Amino acid sequence: MTAAANADVAALSFEKALDELEKIVGRLERGDVPLEESIAIYERGEALKARCGQLLAEAEARIERITLSADGKPTGTAPLDPE
Repeated sequence: MTAAANADVAALSFEKALDELEKIVGRLERGDVPLEESIAIYERGEALKARCGQLLAEAEARIERITLSADGKPTGTAPLDPE
């Protein structure tokens, strides 16, 4: 598949991309797909995997933990896993 054929992947939600990726994996595992089609759907699977990874990284970056003062009152937020 070309980059243009996978351009729609960028618009997919995590759930839709994951669902399509699972279907591709299932088809490839069954082994009943012709070679050329296997290559094409494998390439699409790679694009879907990258999209899922991107969306997960974005979600992780947005997760924060609530910070508390010495007396236990919320004071703000901080990254969940500061690096």
